[in-house]
Amino acid sequence: MQTQCISDQLEFEAFAGRRVVAAFDGGAITSDAGALLLREADRAIGLINRVAACFKDGRRPDAVVHGLRTLIGQRIVGIACGYEDVNDHDQLRFDPVLSLFSDGLDTRRKGCAALAGKSTLNRLEHAPGRDDDRYHKIRHDTEALENVFVDMFLEAHAKAPKEIVLDLDATDDPLHGHQEGRFFHGYYNCYCYLPLYVFCGSHLLAAKLRRANIDAAAGATEDVARLVGRIRTRWPRVRIVLRADSGFARDELMAWCERNRIDYVLGLARNSRLLDALAIDLAWAEEEHQRTGKPARRFKDFRYRTRNSWSRRRRVVGKAEHLAKGANPRFVVTSLKRKDIDARTLYERVYCARGEMENRIKECQLDLFADRTSTAAMKANQLRLWFSSFAYVLIEALQRIGLAHTELANATCGTIRLKLLKIGARVTVSVRRIKIAMASACPFQGEFALAHARMRAPPA
Repeated sequence: MQTQCISDQLEFEAFAGRRVVAAFDGGAITSDAGALLLREADRAIGLINRVAACFKDGRRPDAVVHGLRTLIGQRIVGIACGYEDVNDHDQLRFDPVLSLFSDGLDTRRKGCAALAGKSTLNRLEHAPGRDDDRYHKIRHDTEALENVFVDMFLEAHAKAPKEIVLDLDATDDPLHGHQEGRFFHGYYNCYCYLPLYVFCGSHLLAAKLRRANIDAAAGATEDVARLVGRIRTRWPRVRIVLRADSGFARDELMAWCERNRIDYVLGLARNSRLLDALAIDLAWAEEEHQRTGKPARRFKDFRYRTRNSWSRRRRVVGKAEHLAKGANPRFVVTSLKRKDIDARTLYERVYCARGEMENRIKECQLDLFADRTSTAAMKANQLRLWFSSFAYVLIEALQRIGLAHTELANATCGTIRLKLLKIGARVTVSVRRIKIAMASACPFQGEFALAHARMRAPPA
């Protein structure tokens, strides 16, 4: 929609004796031609159809202009391309490339665009609290949506792996309004939600929005049980290791893992008893640091049980480290046996690897707007979180299938968007074809062509 600040023609500083003018009158031009790769990624994994199947459309069929698949594809791909707000779609509905995610270029109602505007997308997001809601006719199945993440993960593997590591973490989602379920969190020093994420490598398995007035591990046992049950239905012999920080070192979760043949490696918050057990090693590390001037560390294996909260003694690995800033002791509790893995390897190669998950969460929040939970209803905010998470799944599939062993193999979602999705192009529609003429100066033409070839290739 043209506003008062947008004139028919914009004039800039002259160059080489010539006027420089611009206007938004180029016609069928897109800034998101790279979304074609997302369309191919979706064709390869079938994400949008799966997500759409989790919704029930109670609208009158004869009055529907934009079907569920169009609405969901438009929302997920829009987020992947950098448009976090439904308000953006009042203009994006006319984008000639994003329109390829619709049910068709010709709509049932004359004069309507192939994609929906913000009002229709709002009706998708703001699910009703009652089944008899007069205005909101689209509803979703929470369990089915949660299962889509796990099914996508399972189908990404040609055969069952011998071992997988599930990373759990809770993070803050700051709030600036009066959203349902908002609470002040003392650790983060703000009003927020406390979403729970579960990753396996680069694969996102769960993104659950939670109130902030709970322990970080609250409900984690139930969520892990759901994931493990679905994974073992497909892969009954896979070895599963659970990895998380000290917020999840709770007896309930560890005991459940022990009963269900799940190994765990969990951070453990320091206390006076743990520090006493590591005192000799910390003294050695301090002396070694003073002698050499370099960081000094060594590890200790011992058995430990809390005074009241744990039901049994468990293996604990302590890291005695001294740096220029002083002592830096760390502790990990694990079910892994000493004969199978030594203390140093356990800490440095197994536990510390969980840092990669924190980077994935940052991608979801910073690049894909997972913290855009600004609606009043918590149910709608959860759906927004899922849409952002599905955008991550789509980009991850593009990266995994199309960009392996390229310069962008380990790039963030934001970098992939900048270099592969944000490509200007002119679109010409004729009777027989849709021609998308992309910018000749695009610096990542090679990666684009390679990703296209890989995703168009028949499955091995």
